[in-house]
Amino acid sequence: MKKLALIFIFTLSAGVVFGQFTLGPKVGFNTSKLTTDIDEISSDLSNNFQFGAFVRFGTKFYLQPEVNWVTAGGTFKKPADADANAKAIDQEVKLETIEIPVIVGWRLLNLGVGNVRVLAGPSASIVTDKTVSTTSGESFINPITSADIDDLIWGFNIGAGADILMFTIDVRYQMGLNEVITKVENFDFNSKNNMFAVSVGWKIL
Repeated sequence: MKKLALIFIFTLSAGVVFGQFTLGPKVGFNTSKLTTDIDEISSDLSNNFQFGAFVRFGTKFYLQPEVNWVTAGGTFKKPADADANAKAIDQEVKLETIEIPVIVGWRLLNLGVGNVRVLAGPSASIVTDKTVSTTSGESFINPITSADIDDLIWGFNIGAGADILMFTIDVRYQMGLNEVITKVENFDFNSKNNMFAVSVGWKIL
């Protein structure tokens, strides 16, 4: 929480420095993946929607804090191994989060009715709900539980965007900075959340 407070203070201070601002709602689509260091377990992508709001301070150089409601997660699978007497794993993890990114951007091209930008910045995602779905059956086990999932996810975003009239489009890749799932039962899981997102915003001011 101290880190979130520092981000909030930095945002307010930078907003005063940058001066000019705009704000509006945004919606988007994301593809996320929870990784793991365990070779025997594979992870699949999860496709979800997101929505939120943004405030942008500045023009050529700008600061853009946001609040987004994001669904993320992934699926973990491992086939059964009869020789090792090991059962299969097929579990889907779904995370409902409030994401607070603080984006710093730079306008590369000004095209009159639009512009092209590059952007980067950290984000904190507060997990508000965790769901772990497991394939049932005698041949499956369910090692991952909601208690294994961290309540705060840190990430770093890089990407590009464009503004066309009153609309803004962003394409971002978010790298997970901390482990969402550190340990499962008695072994290290070391799972991070990585996400690719495309969003469209409407500058109402």
